[in-house]
Amino acid sequence: MTTTKKHTWRTRLHEIIYEADTPMGKLFDIILLILILVSIVLVMLESVKGIDLKYHTFLNVGEWIITIFFTLEYIARIVTVKKPSSYIFSFYGIIDFLSTIPLYLSFILVGSNVLLTVRALRLLRVFRILKVTRYIGESNKLAKALKDSRAKIFVFLFAVLIIAIISGTLMYLIEGEESGFNSIPVSVYWCIVTLTTVGFGDIAPVTPVGQLLAAVIMIMGYGIIAVPTGIVSAEYTKAGKSDTPQQDDPNYVHVNTQACHNCGVSKHRDDAEYCHRCGTNLADYEGDDETSG
Repeated sequence: MTTTKKHTWRTRLHEIIYEADTPMGKLFDIILLILILVSIVLVMLESVKGIDLKYHTFLNVGEWIITIFFTLEYIARIVTVKKPSSYIFSFYGIIDFLSTIPLYLSFILVGSNVLLTVRALRLLRVFRILKVTRYIGESNKLAKALKDSRAKIFVFLFAVLIIAIISGTLMYLIEGEESGFNSIPVSVYWCIVTLTTVGFGDIAPVTPVGQLLAAVIMIMGYGIIAVPTGIVSAEYTKAGKSDTPQQDDPNYVHVNTQACHNCGVSKHRDDAEYCHRCGTNLADYEGDDETSG
């Protein structure tokens, strides 16, 4: 009887921590999101010497409370998975560990306070929390649009790099070392800065021909900035149109946030009974243990 309760408790905790389709799972993700944002704010405020000097105790206590919560969450994620290594050595498992351990190291290692800035890695956890049901469809479409656009964007960036090298070489020949264009790499650097409309102003052409070439590069920069955005936007729109008929199709299968309690993988279909990676029965959390007991 005790064993059954233990299994039920671990199953329930696994659903709350790893899934977002249940009310408790959504609430947990919302609380986690708030704590992550508060933690990032605390890290930024600590870097302001005036604020840290005045409110050091408050900031330190707040960070300890958040760190203890994340520590308990990290332990709970390990406990509720049959194969802890699948979570510990996963991308988010490593991020969770690195963003939690610095505060403890500050008491053990001298000079480890610099590691406290690593806590900002907690912000990466937001991407995991965005698996919440109302966002999962949009995030999947955005990920698909970026994936489908990568070849076009790569070709575009390669073309921009060629333009920057040619323009930088021309500027080096036109202006020379007298104007600050000491070498071709420096001239290419100037061209990239100009194309991206950053304009540091550390190097500038002084001859009429050089200024004319700079003006052409500046005008090109406005068009170059818009191209990657247009490519991704077109793919995103295409993905949205292709998804619409599928959702109206009776054979369309929604992908939920249910996570496998054995290997931790998610994105299972609503009608899935077994994990698509390891084949574990999704409905039977401790089936093997109960059978052996």
